[in-house]
Amino acid sequence: MAAGSLGRGLGRLLGSLRGRLGQPAGWQSGANVTSRRSSGRSGGAPASAAAQPGSYSALSAQAAREPAAFWGPLARDTLVWDTPYHTVWDCDFSRGKIGWFLGGQLNVSVNCLDKHVQKSPESIALIWEQDEPGTEVKITYRELLETTCRLANTLKKHDVRRGDRVAIYMPVSPIAVAAMLACARIGAVHTVVFAGFSAESLAGRINDAKCEVVITVNQGLRGGRVLELKRIVDEAVKLCPTVRRVLVAHRTDQKVPMGKLDVPLEQEMAKEEPACTPESMGSEDMLFLLYTSGSTGMPKGLVHTQAGYLLYAALTHKLVFDYKPGDVFGCVADIGWITGHSYVVYGPLCNGATTVLFESTPVYPDAGRYWETVERLRVNQFYCAPTAVRLLLKYGDTWVKKYDRSSLRTLGSVGEPINHEAWEWLHKVVGDSRCTLVDTWWQTETGGICISPRPSEEGAEIIPSMAMRPFFGIIPVVIDEKGNTMEGNDVAGTLCFSQAWPGMARTIYGSHSRFMTAYFTDYPGYYCTGDGVHRTKEGYYQITGRIDDVINISGHRVGTAEIEDAIADHPSVPETAVIGYPHDIKGEAAFAFIVLKNGANDTVVAKELKSLVVTKIAKYAVPDQIMVVKRLPKTRSGKVMRRLLRKIVTNKTQDLGDITTLEDPNVIKEILTAYQKYKEKSPNS
Repeated sequence: MAAGSLGRGLGRLLGSLRGRLGQPAGWQSGANVTSRRSSGRSGGAPASAAAQPGSYSALSAQAAREPAAFWGPLARDTLVWDTPYHTVWDCDFSRGKIGWFLGGQLNVSVNCLDKHVQKSPESIALIWEQDEPGTEVKITYRELLETTCRLANTLKKHDVRRGDRVAIYMPVSPIAVAAMLACARIGAVHTVVFAGFSAESLAGRINDAKCEVVITVNQGLRGGRVLELKRIVDEAVKLCPTVRRVLVAHRTDQKVPMGKLDVPLEQEMAKEEPACTPESMGSEDMLFLLYTSGSTGMPKGLVHTQAGYLLYAALTHKLVFDYKPGDVFGCVADIGWITGHSYVVYGPLCNGATTVLFESTPVYPDAGRYWETVERLRVNQFYCAPTAVRLLLKYGDTWVKKYDRSSLRTLGSVGEPINHEAWEWLHKVVGDSRCTLVDTWWQTETGGICISPRPSEEGAEIIPSMAMRPFFGIIPVVIDEKGNTMEGNDVAGTLCFSQAWPGMARTIYGSHSRFMTAYFTDYPGYYCTGDGVHRTKEGYYQITGRIDDVINISGHRVGTAEIEDAIADHPSVPETAVIGYPHDIKGEAAFAFIVLKNGANDTVVAKELKSLVVTKIAKYAVPDQIMVVKRLPKTRSGKVMRRLLRKIVTNKTQDLGDITTLEDPNVIKEILTAYQKYKEKSPNS
């Protein structure tokens, strides 16, 4: 591995950014929060800021105008390269073509481990906050590198080679992080599957990626409960003809049945050397696949590549959260989601940070768990989902104030828009009105944070419940229903981006045409996020939610078509339509309208449907409400008009919009009557 760039870490990043545009000027990452509710007065918007050399607005302008001049030196100075790149970027949204740092070669695990081990081998890389409070385990960078190398050698022993896909079905743990990095070290492609997915969902992802090896554990622990993960893998691999080996780590002492495919991971690793020569990978080689729900009902395997993704994750981690060397970074996301990839593993480790692995839940053993952890580990940045905040808010302030939170500097929200009440509680109660609170917007597809209150001009305001400012190189465009770009402020429409950035996904595995259809076809020349947005009078960006048939349940995206497909497998349900509706805790929940065959018992069927969704997708996707109707509202061509069902459930029937295409308008009255009876029968609905 080339070591010429080892001294050029992210510690020099701010100076690098400022220095290339002139003398340092007033701009900042996540510090010194001021907040207000949105009003007509201006202040702090990029459009009104003086574009002094080195200022946030000047840097944003350069990233938009000269991407090569902005990103090129950052990549050179931040990452350790084996071979320098010859072309900074080559992107064309009209063809879905995205390429960064072409010709360059590097290894991601070297950038996350070796470069820090050479300088400070005993610094803490991971703090594993296990399910039982007070039992944290600290892992140094040296220990993590040795574990990663032993695991990498184990994979090689079992014939895993460059480009092979490896499924990881594990709880949040050091061995799971080592599994990800071991794949990166030998050039294999990992696909981490959230360890709450069913056997059928796991099998679908394994088969789509054609994984030959699965890494799992005997059991998981979460919230005081035992999760039989090996049993789920056993069920899944029966449906997976490509799988030839299952590596089984042990989280508990419980013995589990071991079949002919199964290998005890720790025993195999103990036989291997703690050193492994890293594979030199091209910048655009695959690093990982991560599956996200699509509106078609078939999950999409999004492809993220090496250099661009790592640079973007590291840069956003540093600048959005005001990360400083020595900080303890606490992102409580699961590694099965993109947040865990970017802000538990790759971003923090590339920056040499100490990152917390949180195995438990917000309310185990009580509602003070997060804050007790913050006090004990002296966490400086805390990044969580609005769902957790809304849940904890209902337990009151006492659980928060019981613990010392003075170590906190930055609070972050991720996964869905955060409501005002939750924002204010997080800022005032948890952060004592002194911590910066960044409401971040991004997606699995974007690889990292795209819109956030920080970085910004120095002292710039933060408006509650608003993502506000695009990150460097992110060029938002608001497009109306007719496909027209909306100029000026105080406009609303679909959020699109006009220019590529290094961290974005490159394609959907096995189907670039689907990638094009999903993101680049509706508005040619732009990346379509699928989210609605309001650009305020001040020029800030307020995310308004999904515009397609994807529901965001507790920060987990699931397509309504996925849930409908699961329900459709029930023999007594010939038709169903699923919509999302607002939920106090989850943000959104699923509401299923079902048509039953004659003679079916609605109570029995409802219970069976919930079990079916758990089996086929996951527990979080189970509809909160299941209501029987005689028929669904359809157009003359047979398309279900879900927006009408959404209007009924959200009590907006006074404005149904255009219903001229309905086959029979009387169906609305039928469903309204049935809905009123359903509410009377189920007062908690």
